[in-house]
Amino acid sequence: MNGRRSRSLEDDGQSGSLEDGQNRGLDGGSSRSLDGGSSRSLDGGSGPSLETAGGPAWPGADSRLVLRSALGVIILVLLCAVQFLDIADSAIVNVALPSIQHSLKFSQQNLQWVASGYILTYGGFLLLGGRLGDLLGRRRMLLVGLTVFALSSLTAGLAGSAGLLVGARLVQGAGAALMAPAALSQLTTSFREGRDRNTALGLWGAISGMAAAAGVFLGGVISQGPGWRWVFFVNPPISVAVAAGALVLLGRDRGAGIRAGAFDSQGAVLVTGGVLLLVYSLVRAPAAGWGSAEIILTLTGSAVLIAAFVLNELRSPSPLVPLAVLRVKGLAAADLTQLIAFSGFFSMFFYATLYMQEILHYSPLKAGAAYLPITAGFAVAGGVASQLVTRVGTRPVVVAGCLIAGAGIWYVSRVPLHGSYVSDLLPGFVVMSLGAGSVFVSVTAAANAGVPADKAGLAAGLLNSSQQVGSALGLAILSAVAITHTGHLLAAHASHLVAADAGYHQALLVGSILMAASALLALRIGNTRQAAPLVMVNAE
Repeated sequence: MNGRRSRSLEDDGQSGSLEDGQNRGLDGGSSRSLDGGSSRSLDGGSGPSLETAGGPAWPGADSRLVLRSALGVIILVLLCAVQFLDIADSAIVNVALPSIQHSLKFSQQNLQWVASGYILTYGGFLLLGGRLGDLLGRRRMLLVGLTVFALSSLTAGLAGSAGLLVGARLVQGAGAALMAPAALSQLTTSFREGRDRNTALGLWGAISGMAAAAGVFLGGVISQGPGWRWVFFVNPPISVAVAAGALVLLGRDRGAGIRAGAFDSQGAVLVTGGVLLLVYSLVRAPAAGWGSAEIILTLTGSAVLIAAFVLNELRSPSPLVPLAVLRVKGLAAADLTQLIAFSGFFSMFFYATLYMQEILHYSPLKAGAAYLPITAGFAVAGGVASQLVTRVGTRPVVVAGCLIAGAGIWYVSRVPLHGSYVSDLLPGFVVMSLGAGSVFVSVTAAANAGVPADKAGLAAGLLNSSQQVGSALGLAILSAVAITHTGHLLAAHASHLVAADAGYHQALLVGSILMAASALLALRIGNTRQAAPLVMVNAE
């Protein structure tokens, strides 16, 4: 690393956790630096030691945290709050769409961009955001992302026109794309390898599902309470609190740095443009039709840009995305597993919500409350799976979780026309949450294991991109399935209610198949019992 000798934090007993008596932190003991002498930060420069004249300082990137310390727990909650914001913001807005449409006079065709605009830029900028965290510093990119997210949320809440709201959502997604990979890579390089890091990554993975379910509930509460604008107004104060916590608790890291003239701007443009076109195509396909000229052209353009990006990275002396990272055992398989799993998982929330509101006539609040048991299921699954990973490895946990989640979604797909929540929906919800919670926890661990610390942001960007592209892909495919099936029944003179219900169920059935099929990809992921690579430091 930068021509200097590197060594692991584990070597020769030179480094310890905050609790092992070698470092002074929350537990006392004599202070010891990471390189046996003066304290040194990850970038090889001098940094603050754990003991300062004014008392113990917050340890930053130059010490690994343990969850048995109060500081470790606080930092874990802080970083997971970023993931909760990112995921919940997609779900919370969906419930408020009818109110937004009425207030700002959205057309039905343009209304989808209130939700899709966020997904478009979030998915499109994730790879760039993750790599910038490696190059410019994770804390810096986290703070930039939080600032953009907070300001755009405030703008969205104050929007007086449809165009301004959509524009704010596009910027909001870009902010989320900067802060999500920065937070995940900060987590993987901050916690002690083994059980502590497994538990931290387990909570991060579980947060994805919990946030999706909680977002639907909160969207209902806010829409029926203070109004849809507060769906956006809740974000700035939370963002400010998280940013303040990051400034105090997270060590300053300067990243690998960008040498003059060495930034791969061409690669940045190609990959961002390619992914943006891909996500746009997937979002537009259900409305425009897969065979339309618009979708064919945008998909072709996406393929050309991504192919050009790969060629550029192979030739560039300083690639934006070093393709060698894909040779890390099981990383590509883990990302693809998450992509397919999320395409099935996201469908359940979308179509089960339609079923409850359109068929069972649930209010937004009641439909949101129906998902609360799912948050509990994800919490339980996250705790259990993070410990199972240490004992049996990631692969069996992912495979079993995909099959269990697929079974839960399949159960929901069989709900009768006028079904009961307790007997027809709740069992499937619980089974799905236990399976999917295990999947997202163990896939997160598998996708970060073996990744060098200076590529952690890139790995986080790849994982989050697979999540966003998977959601868009699943919705595009399953919307086509539902619309086609509903159309056939209407042509056969079925009532609109019966046809719509059958279309929802057909989409859920395909979603369950996608979720179960992701188990096949999971057979190719690495069966690691460790959640992430050792953090490396520069030593003189």
